[in-house]
Amino acid sequence: MKITDTSAQDTVIAPKKSAKNYMLVGLLFLALCIALTMLYPYFSRWSDSSMSVPSDRIRIGTVKRGDFVRDLSIQGRVVAAISPKLYSPAQGTITFLVDAGDSVIQNQILATIDSPALSNQLKQEQSTLQRLQFELDRQRIQSKKQVLENQKSSDLANVSLTAADREKRRADQAYQSHSISQIDFEKAQDDLENAKLVYKHSVKDAKLNIESLEFEVQTKQLQVDRQALEVNELSRQETDLTLLSPVNGIVGNLAVEQKNQVGKNQGIMSVVDLTEFELDVDIPESYADDLAIGMVAEVNLNGQTHQAILVTISPEIENNQVTGRVRFAKTDSNANPLSPPTGLRQNQRLTTRILMESKQDVLLVERGQFLQSANGSIAYVVKDGLAIRTPIKTGARSLSVVEVLNGLTEGQHIIISSTDQFNGAKTVLISQ
Repeated sequence: MKITDTSAQDTVIAPKKSAKNYMLVGLLFLALCIALTMLYPYFSRWSDSSMSVPSDRIRIGTVKRGDFVRDLSIQGRVVAAISPKLYSPAQGTITFLVDAGDSVIQNQILATIDSPALSNQLKQEQSTLQRLQFELDRQRIQSKKQVLENQKSSDLANVSLTAADREKRRADQAYQSHSISQIDFEKAQDDLENAKLVYKHSVKDAKLNIESLEFEVQTKQLQVDRQALEVNELSRQETDLTLLSPVNGIVGNLAVEQKNQVGKNQGIMSVVDLTEFELDVDIPESYADDLAIGMVAEVNLNGQTHQAILVTISPEIENNQVTGRVRFAKTDSNANPLSPPTGLRQNQRLTTRILMESKQDVLLVERGQFLQSANGSIAYVVKDGLAIRTPIKTGARSLSVVEVLNGLTEGQHIIISSTDQFNGAKTVLISQ
């Protein structure tokens, strides 16, 4: 028996069209259009770029205008500008009157040296000087006696000449009156001529003897003077056995122990002047040609900057470095006096900045590895998420910035990290 269902009673009803469905479709279409519009620049940049790089793998710097200072930052070691070292003037036993680290003033006695050999030599030379002085005095007495003898001979010759002249006049009168013979008259003439010759030679001999005596006295005087110089030198060396402080400061390290034997010219101690300090700096070889004596420097001490001047540069290179010395400036650029830094210690390390070049109102960009990628001739300018390869020309470089001569304008952004990864691409997409 077949049971009839209710399908014959069902009626098909047509669905009613709703306005909500049309609105939903329209909203979906509008959202799709908006999305396509927003994504169009991205797809456009993506289609124009040769490659893509994440933004966290690059560094971007801004081109700006300012003052360019080319400098060199190095470490300097504080040294005393005045640190004399004392040496032993002779061999002997030393006795220190101060210890290392003691404060001393100028001309204060620091140590004494007992040198028996030097004292004995000084006494011997003093005795020799005294002997030569006695010889000089004896020579002067003998010279005076000889002068008197010469004067005596000259006076006697003069008396004989006077007598011969008188006898000649008497012979002339007697001969005229025919009181004497011709032979006696001629003898009187010969006696007069002989007396004249004796007197003449006596006077000349006296002059020569005086010159000879003066020469002997002068020779003895020179010997005395020479010996006096020797005695003075030994006296000076004996005085130098008392070591005095050449400056105000502190005693450095003692090179020998108390009561030890020291040799001549052996180093004993040093004295450090705490009022004058300089800095020894080791400069990389690559900067040697750019430095010059007189360049301005800045020294950082306890957060304060002190002006200084580069005063010496070594002419030779050791271990790829050049040694220089920086001195604290006493006046600023306006000739105003500057106070020297306080609290410095020997061998203290301080950061020193040497200013090699200064320019005003130039285009600058932060220094980065992009300079090594293309030797500073190419930069990637960032605009709207794209890095565009741009030829540029750079100038002077400092530790932090580089001068831009051509190719960039103020306010532009460029990639300052290495651009080797771009392989010379004209455009690079920067993805977030």
